[in-house]
Amino acid sequence: MTAALSAHELIARHRSTLDQALEAIRTRAYWSPHPEHPKAYGENGSLDAAAGKAAFDALLGTRLDLGQPGTDDWVGGETSPYGIDLGVTYPHADLDVLLPAMKAGQRAWRDAGAEQRAVVCVEILKRISDRTHEFAHAVMHTSGQAFMMAFQAGGPHAQDRGLEAVAYAYVEQARTPDNAEWTKPQGKRDPLAMTKQFTPVPRGIALVIGCNTFPTWNGYPGLFASLATGNAVLVKPHPRAVLPLALTVQIAREVLAETGFDPNLIALAAERPGEGIAKTLALRPEIRIIDYTGSTAFGDWLEANARQAQVYTEKAGVNTVVVHSTSDYKGMLSNLAFSLSLYSGQMCTTPQNLLVPREGIATDQGPKSYDEVVADLARAVDGLLGDDARANALLGAIVNPDVKARLEAAAGLGEVALASREITNPDFPGAVVRTPVIVKLDGAKPDAEAAYMSECFGPVSFAVAVDSAADAAELLRRTVREKGAMTVGAYTTDPEVEQAVQEVCLEEAAQLSLNLTGGVYVNQTAAFSDFHGSGGNPAASAALCDGAFVANRFRVVEVRREA
Repeated sequence: MTAALSAHELIARHRSTLDQALEAIRTRAYWSPHPEHPKAYGENGSLDAAAGKAAFDALLGTRLDLGQPGTDDWVGGETSPYGIDLGVTYPHADLDVLLPAMKAGQRAWRDAGAEQRAVVCVEILKRISDRTHEFAHAVMHTSGQAFMMAFQAGGPHAQDRGLEAVAYAYVEQARTPDNAEWTKPQGKRDPLAMTKQFTPVPRGIALVIGCNTFPTWNGYPGLFASLATGNAVLVKPHPRAVLPLALTVQIAREVLAETGFDPNLIALAAERPGEGIAKTLALRPEIRIIDYTGSTAFGDWLEANARQAQVYTEKAGVNTVVVHSTSDYKGMLSNLAFSLSLYSGQMCTTPQNLLVPREGIATDQGPKSYDEVVADLARAVDGLLGDDARANALLGAIVNPDVKARLEAAAGLGEVALASREITNPDFPGAVVRTPVIVKLDGAKPDAEAAYMSECFGPVSFAVAVDSAADAAELLRRTVREKGAMTVGAYTTDPEVEQAVQEVCLEEAAQLSLNLTGGVYVNQTAAFSDFHGSGGNPAASAALCDGAFVANRFRVVEVRREA
């Protein structure tokens, strides 16, 4: 293929960005090349708000032809959680045609080397970034996120996670030199001399199984980690959230072709309604890597059955916050209220269980009983969401009927401290918008255990009364060990309690946030600095991102010769 963009041009254009990403993952300091504010776009080829919205609107009702081989049908059917039919159709693949075509370009991609693969990936991310406004609408209308969250989480934050994966991939591949001269002295005899060549070799075709709630944020790390380590990537989106990942594949194919590589190194696997091709794909011998975000049941199935593949899963967990004491009661309530409300709790990092001593907690406003803490938190959530316009901007829409059903059923599990209410979205009358419910449970009662020891994904939280801080730490330990947790939070002014909670999290491999009362929330993580998940408890088998997330996507093969 003729390259419109040479390796030299790409390295000159993007090596500094790659170097800054490498420095960021080394220092863990704040850095991002992707602006968070919508007004930052509109120059140097990027789409501004109006152009992005127009680009999204122009996609509705169209056929998104990616030029893939093996297309045997056109499929679609996405309906926005805000009540509109997207009407976009996508190529349905004959896998016996598509998968061999994907393998055909891997040799040239492998031989390009780690640096060239990295800068090609950075170019893909740059072009995605230029269309952030368009992607924001695509994410909003497939996930139900409110626009600003879809813009930030689905745009720059997702792009940061993709770039972070590229940086880690480059580090792990560059750890071993391309060539080495090896000489071993032999005393009076001539030394033994060898020349050795080391090549990172991809595993094969990587499968990305996308999720409904965060198609780009959860999809990009695995996609770019596999691509940057030399693998072809097949993207199987969630059937309700195809568009953002289809656009990603379209852009990546364009960049690969322009840089002289086979565009079939990345392809889309959309499915017919009810087809369920994820299981079929996961067992294909060509699939050697799988990245999955979603339910525990299917994640466990992948880990047990896709034996030919290296499987990375992010499944379900029961996220917990220990509320023992605080020096900023108002700030604690405000922080927790926001964490419980953001995107209607439809985040794998949203707190579910709030463990509060039944005798109450010490605060800067004096002692507060368990009932007072729960009532004050309910008022904080109510106050945050009291204005419908602000509530819509924070809550977004309920992503699917299962979340709505869990929310409605939760009210029957215990005493309701905060009832959920329905909110109308004037811009999208078809949207299902609900405020969170908070249910009081007694941690000592066996009948309550079934509720708080199971994940209830959505805007549902349980205020669990416990006997003491020690009991809270022990329940936290049991929860993380048995059910997993993507996040743990704790509020305490007691160094011994802090140490106890920290020790539980270290031993059970759970990421801990302590005494958050400002603008950082337990359910948010920053690329290049925070680890999302740990890979050390049942909630996830990998962390986003670390060396372990990328290093096993390739193997180093040595060729040696006598000098």
